[in-house]
This record gives sequence, structure tokens and C-alpha cells, in this order.
Amino acid sequence: MITCLIVDDDPALRELVGDHLTRYGLTARLADSAAAMRRELARGGIDIVLLDLMLPDGDGIELCRDLRMHSKLPVIMLTAQGDPISRVLGLEMGADDYVAKPFEPRELLARIHALIRRSSGTLAPGVGEPAGEAGAAPRFAPPGLSARAEFGGWQIDWRNRMLVSPEGTGLSLSNVEYRLLAAFAEHPGEVLSRGQLVEMTRSAASENNERSIDLAVSRLRAKLRESLENPHFIRTVRGRGYQFTAELAR
Repeated sequence: MITCLIVDDDPALRELVGDHLTRYGLTARLADSAAAMRRELARGGIDIVLLDLMLPDGDGIELCRDLRMHSKLPVIMLTAQGDPISRVLGLEMGADDYVAKPFEPRELLARIHALIRRSSGTLAPGVGEPAGEAGAAPRFAPPGLSARAEFGGWQIDWRNRMLVSPEGTGLSLSNVEYRLLAAFAEHPGEVLSRGQLVEMTRSAASENNERSIDLAVSRLRAKLRESLENPHFIRTVRGRGYQFTAELAR
């Protein structure tokens, strides 16, 4: 049975969502604050987190980032209607999906089941995999690459969505970082425009744009300890886009 942790300071919404999920065979646990969320997570047994952006004692985006640093639990952000900036930031911080308030409970239920299917021992679909295609097997890595790819002393652990440093330290990847790295790995040496990368990293939960691509590239470079003046792996080609220059071990 799927256990959902609903984190929202609106008691009416918490109860409404909890009752709806319970009616469809899920277990709902409720938290009205960041502190209550941490207590419930410490108890264990949570399969997915529904996290409101605004809490009385914490910011949902920061909580999502902190959660992603220690856990691979699927996270659905609950955002205000017409708040695309927060949605993008939430996805950048590692949220797997978002639902805008007010939402249709049946849509929320469908998104929960979709995320659980994708995350139960697997990763989210890789670049180019049709979202929601019936019977589609999850892809752990781009075509031609094993579950782990190596370049310049670094490793990409596709299955666990991590970069592993030359010293063996694991660095988790957000959804857009994962898809961006997969796009680069599928097209090594090619100059990819920002528009191409937007399309290659698009997902049902993503509202990527050229600015979000630039942000994701900056974050990947920071994780790879790249020099802005002379990057070794991700090169900016002025007026054209980005080029992944590393040689991947296949």
C-alpha cells in the first residue's frame, strides 16, 4: 500500500486530500509544518511526499532541496496557480512533479501512481522516452551507455541519478540536471543549442526554458568543479549553445 505524507498548513486541504487518497486505497499521513514533516519522515514508511510551498516554519523549496540531499523519495510540490517561477525552482531543487492549486483530486491520484511506478527501484524516464507510454520499460541510461559512465575521473550513476567524484563522493542530480547530462552523453562533441536542450530535457513535470537550461548548466559545472574561464567538460559556444567535450567510456 502506498503511504503519502501530505505537508500543508491548510487543515481543510490536508483532510480533503487525505480522505480522497484513503478512499482510493492509499494511506495518508498529515503534517502541518516543516517540523511535523521531519517527525513523520523520521518515523519511516513514507513512499511519496506532497509538499506545499509555503509553510509557517519553512520554505517548501528549501525543504525539498534538503530532502533530496538525503533521500530519493518522490516529491510532488503543491503550488499556487499561476506561479511558474516557484514551479521551476521546485523542479530545480529536485521535486519530481508539481500540482497547481486548486487541483482535481483524480489528477493528483494519477500523478502519484505515475511517480511511484517510475521511482520504485528505477529512475524517471530518460531523455527521449515517451512519458506515460503504456508498457514502456524505464530507461536507466542513454542508448549505448552502461548503468555507469566514466569521464575525466568522474562517473555518472544513471540508476541512482548521481555524479560520483574522483574521490568517490556522490552528488545527487535534479531532474533537469539528469536529463541535461543524458542529452550531452547522447550527443558527445556536438554543439547543442539552448532550444534543442529545452526539447531534449522536456518532461511532463517540467516547464524548461532557455534560462532554466543555463541554470542547470551552471549547477552541473559547479558539481563538476569546472573553471568558468576554461571548462573541461561543458563548453559554451558563443551564439550557438553548449558542447560536451568529455570522452565517455562506453
